[in-house]
Amino acid sequence: MRNLILPLLCLFALPFLSVAEDSKPNIVLIYVDDLGYGDLGCYGSEKNDTPHVDQMAADGMRFTDYYSASPVCTPSRAALLTGGYPGRVGFDAFKESRTSWVLFPGFAEGLHPNELLLPEYLKWQGYATSHVGKWHLGDQVEHLPTRHGFDSYYGIPYSNDMAIMPRRPKSPPLPLLRNEEVIAEQPKQAPLIQSYTEEAVTFIRENKNQPFFLYFAHMHVHLPHYVMDPFLKASRNGIYGAAVAAVDWSTGVIVAELKRLGLEENTIVIFTSDNGSRVDQHGGSNGALRGTKGQTWEGGMRVPCIVKWPREIEAGSISSELVSAMDFYPTIAAILGQPLGSDPIRDGHDVSAIWRGEPGARSPYDAFFYYLVDELQAVRVGDWKLRLASKERRQADSSRPELYNLANDLSEQIDLAAQHPDIVKELRQHMNDMGDRIGDGLRNKLGNERRPHAIEEDPHPLTEFDPEYPYIEPSYLLDQAG
Repeated sequence: MRNLILPLLCLFALPFLSVAEDSKPNIVLIYVDDLGYGDLGCYGSEKNDTPHVDQMAADGMRFTDYYSASPVCTPSRAALLTGGYPGRVGFDAFKESRTSWVLFPGFAEGLHPNELLLPEYLKWQGYATSHVGKWHLGDQVEHLPTRHGFDSYYGIPYSNDMAIMPRRPKSPPLPLLRNEEVIAEQPKQAPLIQSYTEEAVTFIRENKNQPFFLYFAHMHVHLPHYVMDPFLKASRNGIYGAAVAAVDWSTGVIVAELKRLGLEENTIVIFTSDNGSRVDQHGGSNGALRGTKGQTWEGGMRVPCIVKWPREIEAGSISSELVSAMDFYPTIAAILGQPLGSDPIRDGHDVSAIWRGEPGARSPYDAFFYYLVDELQAVRVGDWKLRLASKERRQADSSRPELYNLANDLSEQIDLAAQHPDIVKELRQHMNDMGDRIGDGLRNKLGNERRPHAIEEDPHPLTEFDPEYPYIEPSYLLDQAG
């Protein structure tokens, strides 16, 4: 039934388009894995060389208060493409296959087919769509990118560490996919960024005469780090800096190709990360932010974001307004003259006025919520952030709220809860209200606005474990990192 409904909706939408076909902006969304707030030169890094991304910032808008919707991979990607908090679409915790924060090979879960993702919406608007790189939203055939609005897919469908994780020594080999076909098992990872970039450039060239959407999700800088020799030799920050430099190089290639084809002026290029850095011995940085990937401190969810669109965005502009990954979908829809309706509910907002630097443009968020898996652990309202105290990642204590003023205390060091009980009460109410709506594992609330994810009845990994395949101990990576 859904396959019949989509074309009909598309037909009804066409007469009301307010943006001419030849003026619709192309969209390139570059999504880095585990890149921290302090990993780019334009965000203060003195270790990593990122001239191409820094130039993007000089040519576009850099955001200081941009957030991913989760501090871990799978939920953050669901939020990016659906425009809602992960719990809104049932992607905050995975318990059918095995209790987990993210999807693993052969897990049954995937995005529900009734969820209208950003690429599906853009196909209605006449866009060619392609996904290159890491998917991580389900590896069953029914859950793959080509079943969710992408005309083509080339990449590894989950994290690049799945075949060597110490807790999963019998994981199947990594599959490299072309659309829905496994074309290689356990491919060499270092050259992947080159083949990914070539794939992206080919897609741009083949679709230069029509609007296109390219979603390029890097494997870098997620562990393990496999990086091509030229980047390793030039790095001032070991193998981690080499991985960052590889992403920067790839970005430069794509931007240069857009310019060569005369597409630069009317292409929106977005560069951001799925969550914060691990900040371990490998060399990553979240700058002055406290915390890491997998935590609801600022370092886990506040990440770099740059948007370049020469036709509309002022070069060298900086925004300190609170925006999030959930905003890209509704913002693009508004730019195309087809704003999203209120059903189904989405949590992102149209922030095109902020992009364009319109006078008085302010963050549309009354409150922004920090979820770790299904636990609602913090909320930000204006400059105030209320966080439930925890010593470790998943040990939030609802009886001990901590209050921080992010304008004066970016590193979240000074707890002001005792001095401002009225603010604590107000922000707690925001958290209770949201927990009632989409759930809160801390209060054992499921939420009355949650939508289901899909479940494959007979799930299987795309590749099978081979006992003859040598298990790789990841300790060698630490030696490479110096």
